[in-house]
Amino acid sequence: MKKKSKIIITAAAVVVAAAAVGTAVALNYDKLFPEKIDSDFTVSYDGIKTASIKAGVSVHDPSILEVDGTYYIFGSHMSAASSTDLRTWTSIGNGYTPSNPLFDNLFATEHVFDYSGSGGSVIPTDDGGKHVWAPDVIYNKAQGLYYMYFCTSSTWNASNLCYATSEKPEGPYTWKGALIYSGFTSESIGATDVLDYVTEDYALSNYVTLGDEYDYEDYPNAIDPTVFYDEDGKMWMVYGSWSGGIFLLEIDEATGEVIHPEADPENNVDAYFGKRLLGGGHKSIEGPYIIYDEQSGYYYLFVSYGSLTSNGGYQIRVFRSETVDGDYVDMNGQYPTKGLNHTYYGLKLSGNYYLPSLTKAYMATGHNSAFVDEDGKMYIVYHTRFDDGQEYHEPRVHQFFLNEEGWPCMLPYATDGESISAEGYDKDEIVGEYYMIDQGTNVDAEIAEPVKVILSARGNVYGDGITGTWEAKSGTYYVHITMNEVEYSGVFCEMNDEAGTPVMTFSMVGANKSIWGVKYFE
Repeated sequence: MKKKSKIIITAAAVVVAAAAVGTAVALNYDKLFPEKIDSDFTVSYDGIKTASIKAGVSVHDPSILEVDGTYYIFGSHMSAASSTDLRTWTSIGNGYTPSNPLFDNLFATEHVFDYSGSGGSVIPTDDGGKHVWAPDVIYNKAQGLYYMYFCTSSTWNASNLCYATSEKPEGPYTWKGALIYSGFTSESIGATDVLDYVTEDYALSNYVTLGDEYDYEDYPNAIDPTVFYDEDGKMWMVYGSWSGGIFLLEIDEATGEVIHPEADPENNVDAYFGKRLLGGGHKSIEGPYIIYDEQSGYYYLFVSYGSLTSNGGYQIRVFRSETVDGDYVDMNGQYPTKGLNHTYYGLKLSGNYYLPSLTKAYMATGHNSAFVDEDGKMYIVYHTRFDDGQEYHEPRVHQFFLNEEGWPCMLPYATDGESISAEGYDKDEIVGEYYMIDQGTNVDAEIAEPVKVILSARGNVYGDGITGTWEAKSGTYYVHITMNEVEYSGVFCEMNDEAGTPVMTFSMVGANKSIWGVKYFE
C-alpha cells in the first residue's frame, strides 16, 4: 500500500510541476506510466469451438419477404424457401420443371419466353435451356396481391423483365406480362415494346450502335429487378447490371406495370429505361436493392461488385440518398459513373472473409436484399459460397445497425436472435483482445483474415503495426475508433458466433470499408 501511495503522490507531483512551468511542458501520461500490453500479436484459434450453419437450401440471389412471422426468400432458377428463424430454411420450389409449385405452369404459358430466356426465343439462350433469374416479391397494397418481378435472360445483355401475381406469398404465381427489354438490334427491336415509347430514329441512334449491336456501355441489361415503396407511398423498381449500370423506374401501383418517364438527358433520365443511378461502361455492378429508413431519412441502395464465382471477388456495397431518385453517394459523397474504376466507390460491407468459429471462409458474399422486421431490427440477406473448391452456395442473414452518421454496419456473424443493448456495454465487457478483419475495398479473390488487436482500458488500440484510440459513447452502443489515422464509426453488440459461443463484437465503417472485431469472453 505504501508503495502504491508513493507512486500516486509522485504522479501528482509531476502534474503540479508541469502546471507550474506552464504549457511549455507537455505531459505524456502513457509514456510516464505505460500500459502492460502483451506485444505478441500472433493469431491463435486454440480452444475456439467451430461449427457450420446448415441452411438446408441453396437459393441464389435471395430476395426476402416477411409475412405474419414467416420469412420467404426467392431466388434464381425458380427457387424459393421459407423460415421462421432466418437460419434454417425449407424449400418451396426449385428448378426448371413444370411441376415447380412456385409458378403456374410457366413453360406452358403463352408469350413468357417469346423474346428471351429459352432456346426458342427471338434471342435464344446460349445453352438452349430455360433461364429465369433474380425474382423479387412485394405485396401490392392497392391490389391485395403479391407481385413477383423477375427476368428471363438469353445472353449477358439480352433479357426481359416480367411480372407475375399470386394471392399467397408462396405462390403459385401466374405470369402477367413483360415490362422492359434489352439486348435488341435493328432486326430484333420489333419483338419488343421499345417503339411504343420512343421513335425508331431515336432507338436506332441511341440504343443500337453503328455496328448494329446493342449499346451495352450506356444502356442496361434488363435483369435483377427489385420493387419498393418510397416514403410517400409510391412504388419504384430498381434494376440493371454491368451493361449500362443501375436504373430506376416508377411502378403504377394500380397495374403493377412500369411508368415510362419523360426524357431528361441532363439528369440521366431515358424515356424507356428510366433514370441511371450508378455505373455504366460495362463495369461490374448488379443486384440492386433499395430500402428506406424512416429514422435516418435515407434511402439505401445496395449493389454487388465482382463476378459471382467463388474467386470472382463478389461483394456487397452500399450508397445512400435523401431522395428516391438520387444522387446515391458513398462515404466520400461520390458514386461511380460510366467507365470509372468502381473499386473506389461505395461502402464495402462484406466480401471474402474468415472469422473464428467458421469451418471454412465465406466467399463471394453478394446479391443481397435487406429489410426492416416488425420489431425494428434490420437485416441483410445474401448468398455465400465457401473456400472449399466448389461453387455450392447457401443463404445467410446478418443483422445490421446504423452508426451515428447513418451508415450501415453489418454484424460479423449470421443472426442468432441477438438484441443489442440500447444502453451500451460496460468497459470490462469491451476491453480485451479481438480478432479483427479489414474488408478493404478491393475486388478480388483475397480473403480477409483476422489480426489480433487490443482495445485497452485507457482507450488505446494496439496491434502489429496498428496504433490508435477508441471511445464508446456513454449510454449507447456507438463506438469510434481511429487506427493508423483512419477514422471508423460503428457499434458494439454481444452475439453468438456460428458455433453458438457468446462473443462481444464490433462492426465499424470508415473510408468506404468495414472492419469487424470478435472478442471471446474468459
